[in-house]
Amino acid sequence: MADSTILDHNGQPFKKSDLSKEVAHASLTGVRSVWNWGSEAEYITPERLGAILRAANEGDAIAYLTLAEEMEERDPHYGSVLGTRKRAVSGLPVSVESFSDAAADVKLADAVRDLIRRPEFGDMTDDCLDAIAKGYSVVEMNWDTKRTPWTPRDRNELVDGEWHEVEGYVWRDPRFFMYDRVQGRQLRLIDEEDTYNGKALPPHRFIIHRPRLKSGLPIRGGLARLAAVAYMCKAYTITDWMSFAEVFGMPLRVGKYGTGATTEDINTLINAVANIGTDAAAVIPESMRIEFEAAGNSTGGADLFKNLAEYLDKQISKAVLGQTASADGTPGALGNSDSQDEVRQDILESDARQLSNTLNKYLVRSFIDLNFGPQENYPRIMITAEDQEDTSALVDNVVKLLPFGFTVETSVMRDRLGVPDPAAGAEVLAVATAPTAPEQPQPNQTALNQQQSCGCHACTQALHTAHNRELPSVLDDLEDEGLEGWQQQMNPLLNPIKELLDSVSTPEEFADGLEDLLEDMADTKLVKNLARLMFLARGLGEGETDGEQS
Repeated sequence: MADSTILDHNGQPFKKSDLSKEVAHASLTGVRSVWNWGSEAEYITPERLGAILRAANEGDAIAYLTLAEEMEERDPHYGSVLGTRKRAVSGLPVSVESFSDAAADVKLADAVRDLIRRPEFGDMTDDCLDAIAKGYSVVEMNWDTKRTPWTPRDRNELVDGEWHEVEGYVWRDPRFFMYDRVQGRQLRLIDEEDTYNGKALPPHRFIIHRPRLKSGLPIRGGLARLAAVAYMCKAYTITDWMSFAEVFGMPLRVGKYGTGATTEDINTLINAVANIGTDAAAVIPESMRIEFEAAGNSTGGADLFKNLAEYLDKQISKAVLGQTASADGTPGALGNSDSQDEVRQDILESDARQLSNTLNKYLVRSFIDLNFGPQENYPRIMITAEDQEDTSALVDNVVKLLPFGFTVETSVMRDRLGVPDPAAGAEVLAVATAPTAPEQPQPNQTALNQQQSCGCHACTQALHTAHNRELPSVLDDLEDEGLEGWQQQMNPLLNPIKELLDSVSTPEEFADGLEDLLEDMADTKLVKNLARLMFLARGLGEGETDGEQS
């Protein structure tokens, strides 16, 4: 049965079988070889470096990309800080945000969540981050179309009677690609059919990560270009330092010969002086002698090379990490106590956002289109560089705002917290429902009898009135009665204090006078009123309790 025709996002047809055929595979003798690149860093000079960078600007970036790879391998400091920046992004939490709470949007988001849970996904993101140094990175997707949904996954396939391991995501050497000759922005595959212009990349097959570290041509945006000059200078510094170390501290050997020495005698002395440094022995005629002067001690020579090398390392750290504290190991410096501070936060957030955009553009869209058809709206992969404490603050703020009419979609909160939607029939955690409060009974006869024993006409009348009303309403009335005229009740207590404040000039005098006022305050009316209200409230409450027990 022939493959059915499928339309891509541009409406162009392609075959199902094309999704699992490698496009940018390497060859032994063709233009895409993994072996025949040579070395650019071995004999780097200012003239050679300038020529490499100019060629990259003009569309021939093979030498530049080769140098960028060698820089990571040859310079431990550059390789270390670059690896730190990559791992800072690849170690961030990844979540999927559905477009809305609609069932169809949630279904798409769940499918993408299953996709990113596969082990191949993490390795693929590491390969994408190779673009930070080189300016771009390309990962080819090999789709498994024998199982649904179609996904790029590692698998074994039988080809011509032999089993072959097929990778779902394959990092492709950036030297297999070139930018178009017109604008320098469209990435094309270098191929024998057109070695000058290259071939256009088919849809749904490649993830192309181009971090926007600076505006301009993408090929000029990699960190390797920024660090290349420092790398070259450091290579010179280390070479000179090693040469200096070979003779540093060794005594100066001076050979002396008489006026009658022949050419042969002089050559014998020269050889003896040269060899004495390594052999620690020499044979010369008696008429000649070798003297050892003071050991060579160029002032500041060793520190000069060391300081220059450290200075260049700091410049590379600033370019890659945005700071130098965590890279130079200074005690108490930034980053030594918290590994998350090794990369400056704004750089980390930018790298995470740009990688998220790449995955949504190339991976999510292709996965949804091939399995569910083109959509109006798509779920989003979110790589967040926020602190864990931020989610706690988010939940706390939402809880505080909900009573005031604040609303938020459930899917948004699940995505921000990294909690997937529960499966149908799964056991879920939920807040226990409080039992419904029983209907409040009328104040019973126990309360009436209790208060009538007071003998106070006002209490008796109040309880008889409450007998035919709801308890909460009665308590509200008692509260209103207690608050009514509170200023008049408090004036006999507050007025003497105000008069005392007006008559003293120090806190000590006020404290002494306050003790004398306590006995003279007219609080009888206030105390009686409070006692009466408390008596009524307690009686109603106890009566209510008795009613519940009965």
